[in-house]
Amino acid sequence: MEAFKTIAIFNYAHEIVVIKHLLEQESIAFFFENENLVSVDPFSSFAYGGIKLKIHQNDFEKVQALLDHLNNNLKIV
Repeated sequence: MEAFKTIAIFNYAHEIVVIKHLLEQESIAFFFENENLVSVDPFSSFAYGGIKLKIHQNDFEKVQALLDHLNNNLKIV
């Protein structure tokens, strides 16, 4: 697990649904640290430091580009 690095932190479980789907589509190895803790008790997110997206260091640039693309195309009405 030392080869896995945190690339993003989310506060709530519903925020990871889209990125989880995209990473699975791209066959990128990942896991979310604290996902189960926060889904059981959402208010504990801040106590645990949020839900941390961990990816293998070899996929860092690819996932960073994916996250940047998501952030640039986010439309809030």
